[in-house]
Amino acid sequence: MNTEASSFDSTAEQVVDLANRVSDAHPEADLWDIADGLLAGAVHFWLYSRQPCDDPMCEDCAPTSTAELRQAELKKLIQQFAEESDYYHTPTDSNAAWA
Repeated sequence: MNTEASSFDSTAEQVVDLANRVSDAHPEADLWDIADGLLAGAVHFWLYSRQPCDDPMCEDCAPTSTAELRQAELKKLIQQFAEESDYYHTPTDSNAAWA
């Protein structure tokens, strides 16, 4: 496994572990609130990490050179990560087929 994939997987696992620790420490807390807080922090850090450099002609920064472009890229990643999740489709989805 390459270092980038290992870092990605490790970070994702640590976020899930953090969510589990928070929910275990606060059993009265709403899981949706915990998840929303994690997502808000992740979005905040992602936007911070994608700030373009000082060169307005930088080719590396072009895909995220405006707030709108950063948001579009973030939406693409959210779609991808959601569809790759084991929890994307569940047996209790309202549109799940019943045999």
